[in-house]
Amino acid sequence: MSDYSQLDKYVEPDLEKQALIDDVRPMMNLESSYIEMNDYDFKGNYVKYDHCLEAPAIKSIKICPKCKKRFDAVENFCPDCLVTLKYPQDMDSIKGIEINSKIEFKGSGDSSNILTKDNIELICNFDFTIDDFNDIVHSVKAQGFRNLDNAIKDNSIDLDSLNILDKVLLFAKAFVSVEYKSYGEDLGYFQFNKIYVDDRQRKSLQITTLIHELSHFLLKEFLVHTTCKILDVNKNRHVEAVIIYILSNSSFNSLIDEYAAHNVEGRFTIFGYQDYSSFTAIQKDLDSEHVDIAKTIGNTFAIYIKELLEGFLDWDLREDIKTQFLKDTIESPDYRQLQLENCNKLSDEGFIKAIWLILSEGFQNCNIEVVKRYMEEF
Repeated sequence: MSDYSQLDKYVEPDLEKQALIDDVRPMMNLESSYIEMNDYDFKGNYVKYDHCLEAPAIKSIKICPKCKKRFDAVENFCPDCLVTLKYPQDMDSIKGIEINSKIEFKGSGDSSNILTKDNIELICNFDFTIDDFNDIVHSVKAQGFRNLDNAIKDNSIDLDSLNILDKVLLFAKAFVSVEYKSYGEDLGYFQFNKIYVDDRQRKSLQITTLIHELSHFLLKEFLVHTTCKILDVNKNRHVEAVIIYILSNSSFNSLIDEYAAHNVEGRFTIFGYQDYSSFTAIQKDLDSEHVDIAKTIGNTFAIYIKELLEGFLDWDLREDIKTQFLKDTIESPDYRQLQLENCNKLSDEGFIKAIWLILSEGFQNCNIEVVKRYMEEF
C-alpha cells in the first residue's frame, strides 16, 4: 500500500461538522435510553408529531393519462383523448418511471483498453488540479439536475404533490438506475450502476438507503470522470470497471468509499440513528493509522457529495426527512455511534494527492481478468 502518511500535513479541521457533533456531544457517552419520539425532536426539543396518517397532498390539478396534458382540478375528462383525468398522485408511481439517467464524460478518444503502459504512466504523472475536480463535480451535478428536470416534464410530475420518499427516489433516479429487492438482510446496495433498495423497510430507512447508495455512485463517478479527464477518453464501461475494481479490491479504498457514504447518509439522519455497521466491518482489516487517514479522505469526498445533494435536498426537504424518520422510528437513539465520526478534512492540495495515490496505485495493481468480468456486468 502507498504511504498515505504523507497526507498528514494536509489535514485540517472540518469546523462545520465539528459544530454539529458538539451539539450532541454531552449525549455521546450516555447509555442509550428510551425517548418518546413523539415528544422530542432530533435536538431534544419538545414537539408533538402525528404518527398516524400523513397529511393528504393538495390536489390542485389533474392530468390526462394518455397525452399528459394538465387540467384544472374541477375538470373530469380530456376532450381530445376522451379518458378520465387523474390526479398526479394517482398516476403511475415514481417507482415505475424510467428516467434517462446517463452521466457522460466526453473526451477525444474511446479506448476499449485503458490499462496500457502509456495510460498508467499518464495516471501516475497525474496532470490534474482541484479546479479540474470542481469542474467534474459541477458537470455531474448539472447532468443529474438536467435529467431530473426532463423527467419531471416528460412525466408531468407535480413535485409538490409527492411525499418525501418519492422526491428522494426521483432525485436518485435522475443520476442512477434504482431497482427493488425483496430478499436478504441488506437495506440496499450499489452494484454496477444500479442501486438496489429493499422496499419492505420503513420509508425513513428507504430514504437514507437511497442517499447512502447514491453517495457510492457519486464517489465512483467522480473517480471515473477524473480518469477520463487525465486520459482524455470518453466515459465507457472499461473505465468504470477499472474504478470499481480499485474501490472494491482494496480494504483501504473500500473504507474510504464506505465512510464517505455513511457520512453523507448521516447528514440527513437524526442524531442518534447513524449506522456505521458496514464501515466497522471493513476497518477491522486495517491498523488505526490507515483507518484515520481513510476517514479523513472519505470525509473530504463526503463534503463534495453533500454539497451536490443539498442542491436538491434543501432545508425544507431535510426537515421532511427528519419528520418522516420520527414518524417511523420506534427504537431509542444511540449517540455512541457518533464517536466514529471524523472531523478532519484534507486541504485542496492534500485531496488531489489522495486521489493521485488511490488511482496510481490502483491502476498499477489492477487485475485485468477481474476487470474484464466487471465489464460484462455493465
